[in-house]
Amino acid sequence: MKKKSLICMLAAALFCCACQESLEEKAARECQQYTKKNCPAAIDKNVIVDSLTFDAATHTLHFHYTLTGVADSVGLLSREEVRKALIDQLHNTTMMRMYKEADYNFAYTYYSQRRPELVLFEETLTAKDYQ
Repeated sequence: MKKKSLICMLAAALFCCACQESLEEKAARECQQYTKKNCPAAIDKNVIVDSLTFDAATHTLHFHYTLTGVADSVGLLSREEVRKALIDQLHNTTMMRMYKEADYNFAYTYYSQRRPELVLFEETLTAKDYQ
């Protein structure tokens, strides 16, 4: 009887371990779900979040935005100010905690609404930037 219960417990433990997804799988799934459920969405008067993607090879969560109206201008964004704001935002969000603890990268790309192929601002933050 003890042998049967031990085998059942081991089988259950192996089954549970096999069902757990890796952090990379979780990131890819969550990015896809976020994009499907929430995008596109206006997050500010002149900012639309278009998608959130995950690059498993570089462990990078990549936020894609479109700038509209007065924000849709080349040279308008100050690299230092936007970088500081992104770092502050990353420090203050709890939603990304597990990814920050795993030293993931966070990339941000802002496109022009008038000229969608034009990148107005791009930045990648690494663990040394946000920790």
